[in-house]
Amino acid sequence: MSPTSTTDELPTAERPYTHEMIVVHRVFRRESAYLPRLVRAVPDGDTARATKVAEHLREYVAGLHSHHSVEDELIWPHLQNRAPDARLVARMEEQHQRIDVSLTVVTEWTAAWERAADTVAGEELALALEQHSAVLLEHLDDEEQLVLPLVAEHLSVEEWDLVGRRGLERIPRNRLLIALGAILEDATPEEQAYFLGRTPLVGRLLWKAVGRRQYAAACRAIRGPLDGEQSR
Repeated sequence: MSPTSTTDELPTAERPYTHEMIVVHRVFRRESAYLPRLVRAVPDGDTARATKVAEHLREYVAGLHSHHSVEDELIWPHLQNRAPDARLVARMEEQHQRIDVSLTVVTEWTAAWERAADTVAGEELALALEQHSAVLLEHLDDEEQLVLPLVAEHLSVEEWDLVGRRGLERIPRNRLLIALGAILEDATPEEQAYFLGRTPLVGRLLWKAVGRRQYAAACRAIRGPLDGEQSR
């Protein structure tokens, strides 16, 4: 289902532009769909490739944990105090806990699979990733449809901007261009212009000079084995 119309209007100075969260969510939607396919595409015993996929998976897990911790710290407390129905915040927190549980299983199977890259452990990991994705998508749908309209109503622009700054601060500096590429990949031209417009000048110059090529190369390196993949 699509998010409500209150989140996809152009930004204004009076209320938070929550549509940017939807664009960020697309990164997690896309990568959570790719991950089981990436694991299943690793040949039995190919530990070098398994290590590469495992590193990508761990970066995804770290990014999702960071994203949710910012929400826990900077969004839920405000809504708990200001929104008319505190049960919705409890629902979001419970979903975060379920996602954490799913990621614990993913992490355990990642370690087991990475050691030998055997197909049995790989299939268990792929299934755990699919279960994680199901829990994650339920949460993202609820957040976009139910929570973001409340954020737009009950948080100030300054409070919302702090959410974005705090999330940016938690990205390792050497991964900033990769993170920008991940956001821009599925963005519309208007959304791309918005995010690039909020990027400092040096960042925009680096993106144009090296970032686009760097991100494209990173995508080829991790997704290359999926080219021509048979439908499962």
